[in-house]
Amino acid sequence: MLPLRSGATLADLQRYVAEMEEERGFADSTVLEQSLKLGEEVGELFKAVRKRERLPIDHGSITGTVSEELADVLIYLCAIANREGVSLEDALRSKELLNETRVWTIDSATP
Repeated sequence: MLPLRSGATLADLQRYVAEMEEERGFADSTVLEQSLKLGEEVGELFKAVRKRERLPIDHGSITGTVSEELADVLIYLCAIANREGVSLEDALRSKELLNETRVWTIDSATP
């Protein structure tokens, strides 16, 4: 498999993940399975942040860097979007159009 090209778009990234999953034998995983794995990866990201901030973590857990865990989260996010037929680029643009109509306060900063 060719490496992901520099300057790839979200659509390129989604295609890359689809090809990677096919090549590695993960293409048959369900949305549920991929969603649960995404949740695990988000937990690993939290651990990586804790580790970087020198906060206590379970010494038995294997935790990558924040960068590595973010990449894993992105891979699973693309995999789920692919299974659902969602263009992440279109979804982001659509959601941002909606967000632009909202009034933001400090307490409601979550989109």
